Formats: sequence, C-alpha cells, structure tokens
Amino acid sequence: MADEADIAAVAELLGRAPQAHFDVVVRDDAGGPVVIRNAPLLFDGTPMPTRYWLVGDEERARIGRLESTGAIDRAEAEIGEDVIAEAHDRYAAERDAAIPADHTGPRPSGGVGGTRRGIKCFHAHWAWHLAGGDDPVGRWIEAELAGQGGRVDAPVLAAIDCGTNSTRLLVARGAGATKEALARVNTITRLGRGVDATGKLDPDAIARTTDALRDYKRILDEHGAKRIRVTATSAARDAENRDEFFDAAEAILGVRPELLSGETEAELSFRGATAELDPADGPFLVVDIGGGSTEFIVGTDEVEGSMSIDIGCVRFFEQYVESDPPAPEELHACISVTDAWMDDVARELPALRSAKTFVGLAGTVTTMAAVEIGLPEWDRDAIHHFRFERDAIEDVFRTLVTESLADRVHNPGLEPERADVIVAGACIFVAIVRWLGIEECLVSESDILDGLVASLA
Repeated sequence: MADEADIAAVAELLGRAPQAHFDVVVRDDAGGPVVIRNAPLLFDGTPMPTRYWLVGDEERARIGRLESTGAIDRAEAEIGEDVIAEAHDRYAAERDAAIPADHTGPRPSGGVGGTRRGIKCFHAHWAWHLAGGDDPVGRWIEAELAGQGGRVDAPVLAAIDCGTNSTRLLVARGAGATKEALARVNTITRLGRGVDATGKLDPDAIARTTDALRDYKRILDEHGAKRIRVTATSAARDAENRDEFFDAAEAILGVRPELLSGETEAELSFRGATAELDPADGPFLVVDIGGGSTEFIVGTDEVEGSMSIDIGCVRFFEQYVESDPPAPEELHACISVTDAWMDDVARELPALRSAKTFVGLAGTVTTMAAVEIGLPEWDRDAIHHFRFERDAIEDVFRTLVTESLADRVHNPGLEPERADVIVAGACIFVAIVRWLGIEECLVSESDILDGLVASLA
C-alpha cells in the first residue's frame, strides 16, 4: 500500500487526490511514481476497471505523442484482434482476483482500459507492460518508442540473498515477468553451518560468504547496477554475532544487509514465484524450503496468509543425520518432525488445503527436479516450471536417502556441495508432499531474489 509520500506524489501528478487504494509498482531513477496498481474498487465502492495506471509525466507525454501519429490503428492491425482480446482477458482475470471474496456490489468490467475489444488507449497498456504484464500491445509500444530513439532503458537492479546454505545474486534490467536477467549466480557458502548448535556464525562461514560477495561486487560493477538490495534470512536471524557479518558485507558492497523476518521473506518469495503465473491457476501454495527455515504462503495475486517455521536442510542435517548412508531412524526423525510442524502450519494457515497449485522453491526442490530430469549441468530453463509428479518425487527421495555420500554425488543434477544436506531437504520435501496429499509440484526457479528485484522497481 502506498505511503503518505507516494499518495502526495501521485496526487500532484494527477492534479487530484487518488480515489482508491494503490501501490507504486514502477518508479523512475529518482524514486518517483511512474506506474501505480489500483485496487479494483474505489473508496466508495465504485468499480475501477484500470488496474495499472500510467502516472509519470514524461511517460504520459511520450505516449500522447505516439497516439497522435495514428499509432493505435496501426497497432490493432499489426497485432490482431484475437491476440489483443486474449490480453484483455488476462488483465481482467488478474484484476478481478483482487476483488474481496465477500464483495456483493458492482464489479469492474472489460480488460485493459475497461474495454473488451481493440485498443482504447496506449496509456493503460504501456503501464501494464512496464509493471511486468504479458501485454502484446505494451511490447508493440516499446518497439515503436525504441525505433524513435525515445525509450529510456529500464534501470539495472540487483538483489543478493545471504541464506543459510547458499548466497545468491540476481542482476536484472527492469522487473516483473518481462525483466531481462543479466546475471544469476549461486554459491554454496553454508553461512549457517553450526548456528543451530552455537547460536553464532562461524568465522570460516563468514569468510566463505564474504569471498562470494567480493565476486558479486565485481559483477554488480560490470553491469552498472543502480539499485541494490541485500538480505539475510534464517542463519542471521538465529546468530547473536550477525553484525560481524553485516559489517564485513557492508564494507564490500557499500550496502548493509537487511535482516528479514520470516513473514517478509515469505512475501518476497511469493512475489517472485507467482509473477509469471496465471491468476486463474490460483490460489497458489508457495513452499520455500531453505537451509534454516521453510516458508508457506497462500494467495493468488496477493499474499493471503503465510507462516515461516524453523525447519530446513542444513538445520535438520546437523540435528538428525549422522550416519552415511543415513540410518532409517534418522530419516524417520526428519520426516516425523516435519509432520509435527505441518500440524501447526495447518492450524495457522488453513487456506493451504484449498490451494489449486502447489509451487516449490529453493535448492532442495530444484535439485531434486534436476536429478529427476537427469541434467548433466544446470539448466534453468529445463527446471523452471517443471511439473514434478508425486511418484517421481518419491523415486528421487528413495534414491538420494539410501545412497552413501560417495555414490550420491554421482547423480546428474546434484551439486557436490549440496550432496550432504540434500538428504534432510528431501525428507522435508517428501514429508510436506505426503502430508498435503499433492499429486504435482510446479517447480519455480523464480523466488525471493526475483521478489527483491521487483521491490526495487
């Protein structure tokens, strides 16, 4: 939701006070609003058909000049009526999913700009496109502006997530579903090694992570990242000496890591994981199995409920797995403790049982999917939105937890650095799948990093 400064800025741009709740989804380099996302109902209950609204002065002027050339007729002819109609349907579905379930009054109608066919104006299409929407008209406008030499490139944004097991970087131009990823890097640094037992970050773990951050700093500089967000999650939450790590990270990056709460971590993961998904496939249950915590988030285009619990592949490996190969009682401990936590999650988040699509995030899920596919080397496109069926999940689980470490490392798709903790992660994943009774997991490579980048736009 917009804060007082954004409300004042938008009121000045529009020349009147906003008539509905909104949030700013695209900003200019100075942080000013360019596109806002409106609530589907005005304050007085009147339907608001336009979900995304172009408010930036420069952007509105540019679109006005383009429209004055007769470009709308050209766009309709070149794109085609049916393709535009499909875009209207997608837009309407996203907007209507945000209407409160108990609303009984008039509802918004039409698609982009409130129309069902053709193009009413470019402003609403361009706004949706800038916000990451799948809009062929917005893409056509962008191509036209680029041909005129009038497009200002989207800023280069970056996010670093310092997790319990991995430290990861995303550098992208723009945000949302249409962002251009310039660099994605994952380094297993095991920042959280030993934290569960000692309550402190180990000096060697801090050194491994800061070494990775030095590499990331070079990548940030190469791409000229303008805005950067650095976060730390479960391991740092549990460590009393986290400021030692934060000080070292800030000295390298010039940005101090933010300590995310479990709730904020969940919201960002949901935002990243669902940006490319069709709201018609919601509500979604997004499950992010990390090294020290696991987040459960339910929603369609907004978070409706979330819960973060202290189970993760590193935490459970250190607590329960001592044998190689793992002993049956060690596997049973990982699964039974997860089951107990699931009872708590269901009480706090009953909506998880009614979710239509189960979305799995993070290294445990993506690695098990890679093993199932048999990838000789990491291929994001092969893993992203892979449909992981329950029988296949069970097969990969049995393979990973019954092998010795020396044998396990030879599975295609399994990074050697993850080969130890994958046992505990696989137990957590299969326990959640069994407890929920799901038949399929949609694997997502878009996650908290993508949510962090979107938060900078």
